[in-house]
Amino acid sequence: MDSVEISVKAGDGGDGVVSFRREAFVPFGGPDGGDGGNGGNVYVKASRNLAGLSAFRYKRAFKAESGKNGAGKKRFGKKGVDLEIEVPMGTTVYRLGDADNMLLGDLIQQGQRILVARGGRGGLGNVHFVSSTNQAPEKATKGEKGEELRLLLDLKIIADVGLIGYPNVGKSTLLAAVSAARPKAANYPFTTLVPVLGEVQSGKRVFVLAEIPGLIEGAHRGRGLGHDFLRHAERTKILLHIVDGTSMSMMEDLSCLNRELALYKTELAEKLQIVAVSKVDLPEVQARLPGIEEIFESHGLRVHLISGVTGQGLKELMLEIDDMLDEIDLNKAEPELPPAVFHPKPKTRGAKRD
Repeated sequence: MDSVEISVKAGDGGDGVVSFRREAFVPFGGPDGGDGGNGGNVYVKASRNLAGLSAFRYKRAFKAESGKNGAGKKRFGKKGVDLEIEVPMGTTVYRLGDADNMLLGDLIQQGQRILVARGGRGGLGNVHFVSSTNQAPEKATKGEKGEELRLLLDLKIIADVGLIGYPNVGKSTLLAAVSAARPKAANYPFTTLVPVLGEVQSGKRVFVLAEIPGLIEGAHRGRGLGHDFLRHAERTKILLHIVDGTSMSMMEDLSCLNRELALYKTELAEKLQIVAVSKVDLPEVQARLPGIEEIFESHGLRVHLISGVTGQGLKELMLEIDDMLDEIDLNKAEPELPPAVFHPKPKTRGAKRD
């Protein structure tokens, strides 16, 4: 699940109460009704412990705790507990409305959170309504309702390197060979239906390699896994193209991949790229290796010859990725600005709330 709609409701405020003092030797007493507690807020928070939105498959309604009612002796009601909804890093949160959806925030850092629904204010007890003409007010106010809305959670994974290619070119085998990830691998198309992340240790760096679901021609129009593939390639720093060593049209395959990227978003085709030919452990591919290298060299491309089964060429490939990531870090002219985060406007009423 890369996109899901959920409903959230902040807690209602507790009611204020009407109460009067009843004390010995205090002939007339006085109002002592306390305020109700504020309702709990609802936050959405990014967590690196989540890889997808599958947790929302069966639960899509979330409610924060309401505030407690006030009591006599000027006792204030307890505030409702805030609710935090955890989502994977890379989740964009939109508020669904009748017109355009409103962007609330883009959660790209561990622990980053945004307020999406504000709890209702607690009602006022009758101690607030004493006046020179009304020393025993029998008036209190109800707590306000908490905000209630629908949200769209839209996930685009965050990874250093995106592993792309046609179905069955060996992406899952490669990822399993260089990391602790264990993606499904089988001899039929689209065995990987969601992105799979793996941490790779290379040199002094640990980087995240993401296997993106395979694409086919016409993916930019939604064919095959279509946009489910392309959306996840947007936030990667480098694209690692895997070309099937058994293919008789390698350059055509590579051109088709880049064409799909450009047709979806021009920025994707402009990302740094590395090309690797897989399955070089197969005898029929080994017999063609000199010709394969000549094909890519004639187009001015350096190619890595790799095998996820035997490990051939994988160390050299990972080291080049490591060097490219170092270069990217060095070329950053200035630190990236944090993404804009928008909050719903708070309700206003008299005194400031907690």
